[in-house]
Amino acid sequence: MPVADPAARARFLAATRFNEQGLVPVIAQAHDTGEVLMMAWMNAEALEETLATGRVVYFSRSRNALWRKGETSGQVQQLKDLRLDCDGDTILALVEQQGVACHTGRRSCFYQALREGELVPVSTPEVDPAVLYGR
Repeated sequence: MPVADPAARARFLAATRFNEQGLVPVIAQAHDTGEVLMMAWMNAEALEETLATGRVVYFSRSRNALWRKGETSGQVQQLKDLRLDCDGDTILALVEQQGVACHTGRRSCFYQALREGELVPVSTPEVDPAVLYGR
């Protein structure tokens, strides 16, 4: 869902309230199932590229660089819809996830839950992370 109109992209960017580090949190959700896949950050450049290309781009705080989802793992996210919350400070990205979303090899990063007072995994990896990242 690339947004071809630069003025429309500019309006979305202008409505977005970035934090003091110039970032905004983004929740990635599967467009078809509603499953919450992951949370990451975008800066203005990542948001602009996401809107322009339709391929989801985040900002990696650890690398201090753009992170084009799937760049090394092949687990790309294609944008289906992008929504801004009522305060303008959180984005919901409805995506088509190719493969798994989590670097642990799981479909979703949200795989830990309290069960009988213990934090336990509620899903198993679908793919070995070493295969995803060539380690």
